[in-house]
Amino acid sequence: MTLAASPLDTGDTAWLLAATALVLLMTPGLALFYGGMVRTKSVLNMLMMSFVSIALVTVVWLAAGYSLVFDADAGGAGLLGGLEHLGMAGLGPDSVQGTVPTLLFATFQLTFAIITAALVSGAIADRAKFGAWLVFVPVWTLLVYVPVAHWTWGPGGWILEHLGALDFAGGLPVEITSGASGLALALVLGPRLGFRKDAMRPHNLPMVMLGAGLLWFGWFGFNAGSALGANGLAAAAFLNTFAAGCTGLLGWLFVEQLRDGHPTTLGAASGVVAGLVAITPSCGSVSLLGALVIGLAAGVVCSYAVSWKFRLGYDDSLDVVGVHLVGGVIGTLLIGVFAVDSMTGGTEGLLYGGGLAQLGKQLVAIVAVAVYAFAVTYAVGKVIDRAMGFRASEEQEHTGLDLTVHAETAYDHGVLGHGAPVTSSPVGSPAQKTKV
Repeated sequence: MTLAASPLDTGDTAWLLAATALVLLMTPGLALFYGGMVRTKSVLNMLMMSFVSIALVTVVWLAAGYSLVFDADAGGAGLLGGLEHLGMAGLGPDSVQGTVPTLLFATFQLTFAIITAALVSGAIADRAKFGAWLVFVPVWTLLVYVPVAHWTWGPGGWILEHLGALDFAGGLPVEITSGASGLALALVLGPRLGFRKDAMRPHNLPMVMLGAGLLWFGWFGFNAGSALGANGLAAAAFLNTFAAGCTGLLGWLFVEQLRDGHPTTLGAASGVVAGLVAITPSCGSVSLLGALVIGLAAGVVCSYAVSWKFRLGYDDSLDVVGVHLVGGVIGTLLIGVFAVDSMTGGTEGLLYGGGLAQLGKQLVAIVAVAVYAFAVTYAVGKVIDRAMGFRASEEQEHTGLDLTVHAETAYDHGVLGHGAPVTSSPVGSPAQKTKV
């Protein structure tokens, strides 16, 4: 008796194992990036919001998220997957998705969900209750991220199958979703004390640069890993990601030099991230020329977009809207301009004779995802705010969330031991009796 050969490919599996580890590393990288941008008194809280997202999203994803995204579409409308694999039921070492183990594919997709939730925290830095964040993340993952991921990547998802919009690695479910959700939460919580009056400068720029470097490193797994194989498409996505990060950096610094008279390290780090955000949806659809232009466009536009909050009055603390929402829109929309047949296998953008059709599809997907994510996040945030309060008290915000919530500070004398009472505050507030 001759057994059929397994479709599993060891080369593809090895690459996706590495890519999954790279994407997971992005969340600690994001924690450093965000942690360096906030003020000293809340840096540990910022780190904690990213790290706890890893645990919370993982539990939700394994319990229901994977099944609801990647099971066959329930109902045929392309809105949500089925319940066949709740709790990862029926999946084992021999299960294969394409040419890789299904358990590996599920873990790779989990890392995307994790960093998307963590991204949202940047919009509400310095002023959110940690307990409320613990409630928000799992609810938001199920109600916002999971449906949008199914629409975009799931079997029968309406954006993928019915509309025909393209998104290679997450412009819609990751970047636009996190940006629109961040805007909604920023409006629910209101601005930080001193917004528009106090400088609120980043407390540690080397930490920001280190975080940006780790994000860039992990982004190769994020984008090239989305090819789900060790192949030419992965190589093209890898190079496009590298190129767009570079032109994003240069575009942001050019604007700073032109507008402010000096390029900054914060601008360099932000420009890299803007370019990487924009190329995420398009890295598997555009040529190298398209990647260079998309990265440059994101660097230039996002460098202006981060200042919109001061004119419009929403306090997006760490520029989730200005970089991730705006950059995600740029990269997703420009697929309709720069898509090439050699990358997509058929679809071509406006610049290559494809007409306006694909541009229109991309626009519809952008608007639908942004509106849905904003509306549902705003509703979830309001419910949590009324039920338990989402915003920290004025005293906590003045003193700093590190001390008042976590009973420790990043720059105290040594590290507090487990169970040791906090006896003083670095900012002169009354002694706290809370234990770690």
